[in-house]
Amino acid sequence: MTIFLTGATGFIGRHVLGHLLNEGHEVVALVRQKNGVSLPVHPHLRLLEKEMVTVVKADLDGCEVLIHLAAHGVTNGMNDWESCFRVNVHESMQMWFIAINAGIRRLVICGSCFEYGRSGERYDFIPVEAPLEPTGAYHASKAAASMAALGLAVDQNLEVVVARPFHVFGEGEAQQRFWPSLRSAAIAGDDFAMTSGEQIRDFVPVESLADDFMCLATRAAIQPGHPQVINLGSGHPTSLRQFAETWWARWGALGRLKVGALPLRPNEVMRYVPYIESATALHTV
Repeated sequence: MTIFLTGATGFIGRHVLGHLLNEGHEVVALVRQKNGVSLPVHPHLRLLEKEMVTVVKADLDGCEVLIHLAAHGVTNGMNDWESCFRVNVHESMQMWFIAINAGIRRLVICGSCFEYGRSGERYDFIPVEAPLEPTGAYHASKAAASMAALGLAVDQNLEVVVARPFHVFGEGEAQQRFWPSLRSAAIAGDDFAMTSGEQIRDFVPVESLADDFMCLATRAAIQPGHPQVINLGSGHPTSLRQFAETWWARWGALGRLKVGALPLRPNEVMRYVPYIESATALHTV
């Protein structure tokens, strides 16, 4: 199968790309110009060095599926409202229409658990039917994009799935995020300042998430005109403090976890745990 992949140099994208290539798929990977990230040479990989807004129909010739991971605002400090909605909604929709015009009928779109926002606190396990109550620019733009994708699927009779990952961690994650910064402190023997750690999360290894995206693109049964929303996670809630203590011990850290040294973020949602459907449907051949 030939797959067009946006966000190929991102944290999740690099892992998805590796899974696809390891399974023998052909991949056209959209690589932003001058982003400083290189991808390995592979006989089944073609790099397309362009900005998303400059992609044209011919770039997708022969592709059968679009996996859309490209997004703006994931990193704190880059989530202004104008940029988030420009990239995550308007430019993304432009990309989807180009794919449709190129004959692609299956779109696998990466949403976000943050689309649920404050409604997450009302559920022990958040169902995909939960209302979307985002609390910031990135969260709201991803929710708007999801709604656009679901409507587009019906209007154009497409195979569309919006996958909402929960708290992904692992190799290649941005250094300023929680797990990498925790690891850096542990390896250096430094203390690590954190919040009270009462936040309840579903932490998902990026390798597991990458496999899920590959299955959605290549094997899952998706009915045209009947889009799906899927939560991607483990379904196992754990507190941020428990997560930190587990990895701190695993790394044999000599420093102290300074629990409660930092305040919670503004508008912090204290519980994000998904209801996870049976994996059987996700991996159906």
